[in-house]
Amino acid sequence: MTDTKKSATLSFDGKSFELPIYSPTAGPDVLDIRKLYAQAGVFTYDPGFTSTASCDSTITYIDGIKGELLHRGYPIDQLAGKSHYLEVCYLLLYGNLPSAAELEEFEDRVTRHTMLHEQMMYLFRGFRRDAHPMAIITGAVGAMSAFYHDSLDITDPWQREVASVRMIAKMPTIVSMAYKYTLGQPFVYPRNDLDYASNFLRMCFAVPAEEYEVNPILSRAMDRIFTLHADHEQNASTSTVRLASSSGANPFACIAAGVACLWGPSHGGANQACLEMLKEIGTVDRIPEFIARAKDKDDPFRLMGFGHRVYKNTDPRATVLKQSADEVLELLGVENNPILQVAKELEKQAISDPYFAEKKLFPNVDFYSGIILEAMGFPTSMFTPIFALSRTVGWISQWKEMIADPQNKIGRPRQLYLGETTRDYVDIEDR
Repeated sequence: MTDTKKSATLSFDGKSFELPIYSPTAGPDVLDIRKLYAQAGVFTYDPGFTSTASCDSTITYIDGIKGELLHRGYPIDQLAGKSHYLEVCYLLLYGNLPSAAELEEFEDRVTRHTMLHEQMMYLFRGFRRDAHPMAIITGAVGAMSAFYHDSLDITDPWQREVASVRMIAKMPTIVSMAYKYTLGQPFVYPRNDLDYASNFLRMCFAVPAEEYEVNPILSRAMDRIFTLHADHEQNASTSTVRLASSSGANPFACIAAGVACLWGPSHGGANQACLEMLKEIGTVDRIPEFIARAKDKDDPFRLMGFGHRVYKNTDPRATVLKQSADEVLELLGVENNPILQVAKELEKQAISDPYFAEKKLFPNVDFYSGIILEAMGFPTSMFTPIFALSRTVGWISQWKEMIADPQNKIGRPRQLYLGETTRDYVDIEDR
């Protein structure tokens, strides 16, 4: 943490307390309140921790006002436009862009860890066929700790490295198998001659009865979705991973906790909610009706996929993904898909409407990713699993950073207690 000579004075009950102020390399200054309870006997109150820095990190930085997202200092639009997912994985994990030799070695390690332990197949078959894929994935990720005992010791740097590569490599296999299981189709094993995104698409859509050729446009769009969701600073699921890991839990348990948190509709389910809204609109001629409802402050309806809690301007990820959405829709067409027809027309009308421009309600990454996944043929139940696959490297990077942090201690949030004070127990016959 950066040393500072700045401080703030907190005064109450006739006493004053000095709070150190730290200045980050980017973003607002931070008040250090770690000794506040010991010195002043008070806690701070911050529901959701929206104004509290829970850690210091060097991985990802977001400026919501500027619409800026940086991974290790590199803008997301440059990474999504010039790089690819596994190179971004290397960047997030190790702090720098790899050399050609380093990237080749890393890609080879990931590729050769994509298969699952064969006995894990029995785990999948224990679920009902109508189980949500996220339920299967949460269980499968947590169960990895029962199969890979040689990468559970978080005090061993090499075991942490092995666990990291395993999680990144095996998550596409887990997610695709969860999908195949719900379809009642046979599992498709990974192939070492395909790139990361192409391998995932093949494992999802290939069947034994015929060959499956991966279209490079679809593969590139899939890779961009992975890249644009790789990490997003201290969001709910990342904070969950960090909190779980603060107890010393094994890496697979920590990532399973992140998957479970991401399952929530307020977090990882936004693109699914967007597609469900498009289905509710139904046809292009009904768009003006729903735009009018979105403008009506007395109507609870909101346009899903527009605006963002963090970004108060354009979502930088959406700008990049719009290009892929256009390419995919041009390739696959929208003529026979009313949902995609509605999406294209809604985007057009909303962007040209002064109301949305004034309130900066631009299409976000969830809007475009939902369109692309729908066009590819994924059901909405698979949108959040694909998000989890993408975010795994972010969770792992944050986990590794926290484990190596000498300031690491078990998480223990405080509370503002508003319940009953001490009461005496009353025997049941006297109540």
